Amino acid sequence: MSLTSKQAKELLHSQLDEWILAKTNFDALKSVETKEFDFSDFAIRIQFNPARIQSSAAKIDAKSIRERKCFLCPDNLPIEQKGIPYGEYQVLVNPYPIFPEHFTIPTYKHTDQLIAGIYGDMLDLAKDMEEYTIFYNGPKCGASAPDHAHFQAGNKGFLPLEKEIKSITKETVLKSDKLILYAIRQYMRNCFLLETKDKDAAITVFNKLYGFLELKEDDKEPMTNILTWYENGTWYSVVFPREKHRPYCFFAEGDDNLLISPASVDLGGVFITPLEKDFKKIREKDVKDILKEICISDEKMQLVIDKLKM
Repeated sequence: MSLTSKQAKELLHSQLDEWILAKTNFDALKSVETKEFDFSDFAIRIQFNPARIQSSAAKIDAKSIRERKCFLCPDNLPIEQKGIPYGEYQVLVNPYPIFPEHFTIPTYKHTDQLIAGIYGDMLDLAKDMEEYTIFYNGPKCGASAPDHAHFQAGNKGFLPLEKEIKSITKETVLKSDKLILYAIRQYMRNCFLLETKDKDAAITVFNKLYGFLELKEDDKEPMTNILTWYENGTWYSVVFPREKHRPYCFFAEGDDNLLISPASVDLGGVFITPLEKDFKKIREKDVKDILKEICISDEKMQLVIDKLKM
């Protein structure tokens, strides 16, 4: 496999020259409205992004998925959409961007969105596309195509998490000469940080962590979002165990409704609001409530930590 950040940028530029839908949405991103909530040790940015309504409101029930064509399968891609081969994957420009440079990286083969067995591919992508952060949304954690394995990539420096992770309080759970696994519990969203220079060690510890996460009835994998990047010879991988897919406010009626369907980007510190009404009315309390509701509880976090330390 061979891929560079430069090749990804060249693909983006060529697609914006040739693909009107992508150009329109990327141009719109330049004037997107944002606001920020300051939580002292970290910040949450709110982005009003109407183009993301397709993802935020995506129907992912079995019936809806059966009745639509998979939009990540090669035969179903828009005729204008071109990709770069990357082993069993292809790198595609995401026509509904959040990041100034945003890519979707699906497998050629139509196979379920499951991280088991492909976490190593995520590490490879992070190293090869070093100017980008790679992220994974589980099948019930924001993936609008839970029936097709894929990652996404967005340019580094966009998510507050990338900078904050270095200064927020961390608790060492596992440590060896090759790797450190931290628990992060004072970030309004319980998560783990895996820091290593060794790919095989990363896969081993990730699989151990993954094995201790709760598998809910009828699910194929524990509910998880993952953000991974590579910097100065080191991989940083943040794993967010999830409790719920969508918060109460997503389904509420009237004034209580907020169409927010959190995924990796939201957990990375950029909340996406595709509706203007929600962008205007969302408050700090709403952000706190949503994160508390969708992320695993302090009690469940402690159970996982205890198992890892055994």
